[in-house]
Amino acid sequence: MRTGITQVLERYRRSFALFSPGQKVVAVVGTGALLLAAFMVFRWASAPSYSPLYSNLSAEDASAVVEQLDADGVPYEIGGGGGTISVPRDQVYSTRIALSGEGIPSGSSDGGYALLDGQDISTSQFKEQTDFKRAMEGELAATIEAIDGVETAVVHLALPPKQVFAEEQDPATASVLVDTRGATLDPDQVMAVVNLVASSIDGLDPAKVTVADSTGRVLSENDESGTGMSSSRNRQVEDYQDQLSTKAQSMLDRIYGPGKSSVQVTAVLDFDKVVRETTTYGKRKAPVLAESKQSESYAGGAGGATPGGVVGPDAQLENGGTGGDGSYGNTATVRENGVDKVVEQSENAPGSVESLHAAVVVDTNSEVTVDITEINDLVSSAIGLNPDRGDTIETSSVPFDTSLAEADAAALEAARAAEAAEARNRWIRNGALGGLVLLLVGLAWRRSRKHAKARQDATSYVVEQLRMEQAERTALHAPDEAATALALEPVDTKSDEMYDELVALVERQPDEVASLLRGWLVERP
Repeated sequence: MRTGITQVLERYRRSFALFSPGQKVVAVVGTGALLLAAFMVFRWASAPSYSPLYSNLSAEDASAVVEQLDADGVPYEIGGGGGTISVPRDQVYSTRIALSGEGIPSGSSDGGYALLDGQDISTSQFKEQTDFKRAMEGELAATIEAIDGVETAVVHLALPPKQVFAEEQDPATASVLVDTRGATLDPDQVMAVVNLVASSIDGLDPAKVTVADSTGRVLSENDESGTGMSSSRNRQVEDYQDQLSTKAQSMLDRIYGPGKSSVQVTAVLDFDKVVRETTTYGKRKAPVLAESKQSESYAGGAGGATPGGVVGPDAQLENGGTGGDGSYGNTATVRENGVDKVVEQSENAPGSVESLHAAVVVDTNSEVTVDITEINDLVSSAIGLNPDRGDTIETSSVPFDTSLAEADAAALEAARAAEAAEARNRWIRNGALGGLVLLLVGLAWRRSRKHAKARQDATSYVVEQLRMEQAERTALHAPDEAATALALEPVDTKSDEMYDELVALVERQPDEVASLLRGWLVERP
């Protein structure tokens, strides 16, 4: 086995020695490229798949994790600016459990409620309040970092001391700084940050929360009502207008074709908050709610004497003369009637539609006939126009300027043609290079075959001459016919062992072999 491998390697070495310099370069480069490709494929196939072990780590925690992984001999990769550490996918959970047993990561970057664990009975009130504020800031920062797009968050709270009287209490405020690493938070995400902070702090008004990004741009612009950003109303109006415009535009595109019409809708929305209180009674002819009656009467005495004194319930009447007794009466009645009464309170939510105004433009170059009245009716029904409310619609037919669209289409077509031409040229270039490499390899193989055949012929010739010389010497020393016949028996010139020995002889003593061949050629009849 070992001898066979040695002979094969020796044969390849001798074959390589017979190549020309160009063939040697091609052979070496091709072999190196094949070995490199095989190595890259093997490395890619054997490389483990990494998954994140921890993300958004602080510098201290990342250093502790890396140090422990080095001690345990676990391979890892660092990314995310040093805050993300990845390990092979099949070792994520076992490594995480092992690190947790070592208390890594400690989470020292955000603090959180862990700051309150070290408090005891000797903790001062100031330190207790300060630790509570720091804990709330850390917990809020960790919560905000869970939002998509937020890499890092820093929260600062201003919590004034509690006052006895509410009118003397200063409001709590908060500021949030977020790092989005180039991303942009949409208004809904900013509103979520504001509401999260405001809902976590007792007595914090959302209008007192300020959110800014790492570039110094303020993201939260609170309005006077404290319901969120001042741009929310504008976004609500724009969304409503876009919704109506899309409905009308989709309908007109089906009629006139894409790009042959345009619709713009303007909506006026009422954002005033109105509260109404209405009181109604159950009957149409209901009696009055309250009624008061009072009557008073007096009767004089007989004899016609004129009384004197003070008039009243307790008055003592004095008669001016002789006569009969007088009398006085006073009656008062108060009546309250029970009436069915209904009290209703209604509150109108802001955002109701005050009026809608639509403008429609149709291209006169369209193949479909434009009917202004029909368009008005269709668009009015699609977006819900109400003339009684003051809604209006205007439709006109004008030729559209399509030069820009045509230029864009031409540029797009040219770009596609250039891309197709580049791809075609790339395929042609790669094919030509591949064909050239195959041609060179074929030429090298053909030339090596010619050299091998020539070498085999030369070796056969040498073997034959040696055999003849040996036969002549044998005939001289053993003249009998049996020995001569045995000496003249043909020799297998293709024996690997004889062939290898002759080739080795030619390589070791090329000058002597060349001289021998020249001598044979001269002596040849």
